[in-house]
Amino acid sequence: MEHLYLEGDLTAEQAITLALNRVEGAYGLVIICTKEPDRLFAAKKGSPLVIGVGEGENFIASDATPIVQYTQRVIYLKDDDLAIVKKDELILKTIRTEKFNPEVKEIDLKIGEIDKEGFDHFMLKEIFEQPRAIHDTFRGRILPDNSSVTLGGLHSIMEPMTQAERIIIIACGTSWHAGLVGEYIFEEYTRIPVEVEYASEFRYRNPIIKKGDFVIAISQSGETADTLAAVKLAKSRGAKVIGICNVVGSSIPRETDAGVYTHAGPEIGVASTKAFTTQVLVLAMIAFEIGHKKGIISDLSYKVLIKELVAIPGKIERALKVNDQALDLAKIFKNTHNALYMGRGYLFPVALEGALKLKEISYIHAEGYPAAEMKHGPIALIDENMPVVVVATKDDTYDKIVSNIQEIKARKGKVVAIVTEGDEIISKMADYVLEVPETLPIFSGLLAVIPLQLLSYHIAVLRGCNVDQPRNLAKSVTVE
Repeated sequence: MEHLYLEGDLTAEQAITLALNRVEGAYGLVIICTKEPDRLFAAKKGSPLVIGVGEGENFIASDATPIVQYTQRVIYLKDDDLAIVKKDELILKTIRTEKFNPEVKEIDLKIGEIDKEGFDHFMLKEIFEQPRAIHDTFRGRILPDNSSVTLGGLHSIMEPMTQAERIIIIACGTSWHAGLVGEYIFEEYTRIPVEVEYASEFRYRNPIIKKGDFVIAISQSGETADTLAAVKLAKSRGAKVIGICNVVGSSIPRETDAGVYTHAGPEIGVASTKAFTTQVLVLAMIAFEIGHKKGIISDLSYKVLIKELVAIPGKIERALKVNDQALDLAKIFKNTHNALYMGRGYLFPVALEGALKLKEISYIHAEGYPAAEMKHGPIALIDENMPVVVVATKDDTYDKIVSNIQEIKARKGKVVAIVTEGDEIISKMADYVLEVPETLPIFSGLLAVIPLQLLSYHIAVLRGCNVDQPRNLAKSVTVE
């Protein structure tokens, strides 16, 4: 590009378009040229770029959050688009020099939503926003009498989805953990086989995809590069693809056949918190609607599930009251070097998520395991210096997890247990206990994850870590 511009008799635009027509692979570029300093050139393929349209000024960003204080009118560039941006003029073309009129979107994002509002960090604010985020996720999707779930974004494909022979969930990181909870929910309440795939592996291993398959892609930002590429692969093989995202207008919702927004509000902290809980809730609502239509969920059970779903925000409010206890525990474990997280059933993915939170913001090595796998390796690590966080709220596997805790204690391990309020068995066995309200097993992870988030947050703060922007990490992983 530089060679074409400096050594050829070309304008900056001509040099850029000529170069981009030769480029292979993904890119997101903003270019300024010395001979034309009054304009910026922005182009993308596979990476997100947003143009903010202001009064006498324009902006370029990877997403809308950084520019909301200046304008709420944005243009989402598509692959092979080229924007020529001046302070008072905006020209949109393709890299083949075809002009077009862009669609300008109004974003519903308030400046106050990207302010800490008195919290020390965005992450802590977002942990405490989860009751509201959960409510906003189901608001308008559950009838006032709590009798049914209606997901308008899936209306066109809900009927064929009830006939699906297989569902594939693709995601990365925290979204993958939410998808793993979704697998358990779908298989129990819809009886449809589910596979949960890391998007980065799915796209490169020549997966078997049939035309009757449904693929659910989960991404907080809607811009995760591997997930977006996996979506395109699934569509090319004839699958119907559903998106679960938080950011309206992002790339994945534009690529999918249908979808559901979580409406969690902006998540600024790199370590996802409310993204996880709202994604799990959306997956549960989809499963309930399918299961009820198939007759697997009876009318009575359907109403019981919805009633408990509506009660979750209030129960998360109660779960957040362990914040001071979590801080006290953080003071005890802030200098640990390793930690194990254990759970069974619906709580195994929560153990994975708890371990991820600890390692990504405090830089303490942590691993999550199904508790039943402890004897297949992890038990060798347990001694008096190894904290083991056991997610052990009451469900069908409760007696089994009691046995696992006994094995840990016999080897002098320090047990931190997440238990249901009023627990009388594990509370006497564990060294430290954090309680959450009682709920149905399907929703247990939405409550049990709260003290894990708080514990990780406080440990990271006490260790002097940059909680909102951990080293080597980015909020949206827009490259491979």
